[in-house]
Amino acid sequence: MSDVSRSSPAEARTAVVIPAAGRGVRLGPGAPKALRALNGTPMLIHAVRAMAASRAVSLVVVVAPPDGAGEVKSLLDAHALPERTDFLVVPGGDSRQESVRLGLDALPPEYDIVLVHDAARPLVPVDTVDAVIEAVREGAPAVVPALPLADTVKEVEPAATVGEPEPVVATPVRARLRAVQTPQGFDRATLIRAHETVTEDVTDDASMVEQLGLTVVVVPGHEEAFKVTRPLDLVLAEAVLARRRLNDGF
Repeated sequence: MSDVSRSSPAEARTAVVIPAAGRGVRLGPGAPKALRALNGTPMLIHAVRAMAASRAVSLVVVVAPPDGAGEVKSLLDAHALPERTDFLVVPGGDSRQESVRLGLDALPPEYDIVLVHDAARPLVPVDTVDAVIEAVREGAPAVVPALPLADTVKEVEPAATVGEPEPVVATPVRARLRAVQTPQGFDRATLIRAHETVTEDVTDDASMVEQLGLTVVVVPGHEEAFKVTRPLDLVLAEAVLARRRLNDGF
């Protein structure tokens, strides 16, 4: 556990926004991805617990599907969550970006640091969460956990038809590339300004801060912070949980 878990109450307070309004079509039909069961517990609950495991986090805001806030609230109430952390559920929007903004709008004024975390990353270790918070406390306007790439990456010209061969345009230098994870951490005022300024659709909040001309820094990510997107990811996540139970003795 890093020193961030022993911070004094006088330091900046940290809240987490978890956008969980998506359908998760790549996992197939059925419940929204965040509500899919992982070892008998919805992924969303695992993700909430992962964030609340940090003693620096005192509020978790879950952004639910627009018509599912009541269901998500009941879900949180039905599972054991750390008593030291407050939890809030708000309805989301039509896009991830809008859902994050609605989560930001729900934050009380006393929170100066905001983490944004994917509900589909249920197994993030607490040390990763703490490392992101610590880097924001040290002055970074935006922080992302990331891993070096194991594979060589090719830039291609996308084919007009799925399955058609695609010509390679370039081979980026792998040593300069990172696979970005969450939680991503922000100075609250910076993230709010990014959402007020950047209007085009983006895949992560850090890229919005980049568009403001501010520096985004990287801290080490973790291999267990992978995103559960496809059925095979569920198998891997179950294996990680089984290993944790074996190591922890329960």
